[in-house]
Amino acid sequence: MKRISNIKVKVDGSSEDILNLACKKAGLKPSKIKYFKIVKKSLDARDKSNIFYSVSVELDDKPYTLPKKEYKKVSSKGRILVVGAGPAGLFCALELLRYGLSVTLIERGKKVEERVKSVDDFIKNKVLDENSNIQFGEGGAGAFSDGKLNTQIGGGLSKEVILDFVKFGAPKEIEYLNKPHIGSDNLKAVVKNIREEIIRLGGEVLFSTRLTDFCVKNGKITSVTYNGQTEVFDDVVLAVGHSARDVYSLIESKNIFIEPKDFAVGFRIEHLTADINLAQYGEKYAKLPYMPTADYKLTSSYNNRGVFTFCMCPGGYVMPSSSERDTVVVNGMSNYARNAVNSNSAVIVQAKTSDFYKGALGGVEFQRTLEKNAFILGGGDYSAPVQLIKDFIKGESTLGFEKVIPSYEIGVKKSNLVGLLPKDIENALRYGIIDMGKRLKGFDDNGGVLTAVETRTSSPVRITRGEDLASVSVSNLYPCGEGCGYAGGITSAGADGKRVALKIVEKYL
Repeated sequence: MKRISNIKVKVDGSSEDILNLACKKAGLKPSKIKYFKIVKKSLDARDKSNIFYSVSVELDDKPYTLPKKEYKKVSSKGRILVVGAGPAGLFCALELLRYGLSVTLIERGKKVEERVKSVDDFIKNKVLDENSNIQFGEGGAGAFSDGKLNTQIGGGLSKEVILDFVKFGAPKEIEYLNKPHIGSDNLKAVVKNIREEIIRLGGEVLFSTRLTDFCVKNGKITSVTYNGQTEVFDDVVLAVGHSARDVYSLIESKNIFIEPKDFAVGFRIEHLTADINLAQYGEKYAKLPYMPTADYKLTSSYNNRGVFTFCMCPGGYVMPSSSERDTVVVNGMSNYARNAVNSNSAVIVQAKTSDFYKGALGGVEFQRTLEKNAFILGGGDYSAPVQLIKDFIKGESTLGFEKVIPSYEIGVKKSNLVGLLPKDIENALRYGIIDMGKRLKGFDDNGGVLTAVETRTSSPVRITRGEDLASVSVSNLYPCGEGCGYAGGITSAGADGKRVALKIVEKYL
């Protein structure tokens, strides 16, 4: 098998074009090829007069079959509780079941089909279900996002997550695209398919089921209470996501070691999709129908604080993401086609533990205060306060919109966001937006809009674990995924779920 790299392909090139170019480079005839696979494909837009895809492939004139992972069945079955059905919990449960362990998966929110109805009810009628919303429910917060799968964490487990996503219905191209995404519309079907596989393998899945208590004796969890019933499990995986504030409080009350950590806060910044395409691709390519909707990733710093864009949603929407009453939280979402009028991203600033109130849960209170203040500034009815980018920079109130009409469907109120964030963070954000505008034309204006407030970028706590991946305080409690401080997105959370599962499996082999 040969691997051919750095194949330059026109942006409208087909798989057949890639095959022909690869064969030419390898000195092989396309008609003789028995195995062909694209392994990497990335858009090179550095020269706006000549944008192309850089592609790497594997090919051979002999058939080739990819090896399948072996799952050695455990000799004695342990009973495992997995708390939370986001990517960490889903992939942890799936991996445990593949090895033959007994798994119960509980999720405070609803199954993904019913969760969509809860979100729609909030948007249309401003009725918030605090247990089933954009933060809580099957699929986790990532189910209402862009479904980006790029990660800074390499290795086989991340690759396994990608392959599993394809197996359960995600587009096959996510295996090789440099910046893969599934889209929120596709994610919901994929999540449902993973759940059905968990059940087929013998797992128990319980929705609208919230962890309320557990008993710890001699450094071990001896029983767990949910929905008014108490059960005994050998091990407990905590994969609750970054917004499970009641669980953090429960952990602290049991004297389990939990510590605050840095995260980031700011706003959603929204521009016309056409303007971002033009800034990234130039006149020659911006309007071509086969060009992918342009994205960006920008960084800056101010007074030793990182300022950066996060969770960029090309051709997407700003979403109402509250999980507590009388708060406003925003996030971004885009469907697979990424064809909405606006593109948005979080534009956020590092919030340091020194900014918080005292205690392990200081970051939670810091978030909650910002969210409650945004609720008040938005008029007290879940409308979000918004401001033109240029008005925020000047410190002036926004009286009307220009090019960009905010996509936040539940309602917006033209406001002045100055003073909503702590002064150091606000100054850093203002400087960062101007600085980023020097590298992405129009980023700091172009009639763009800021929507407040983005606070759920990552968990404000870490439940500390040891080399065996169990809590340093409780030997059979396994903190897992983004909510416990060990991941930063869908792929890394799924990979951490698998990693924790493999550690648990070692105990039973």
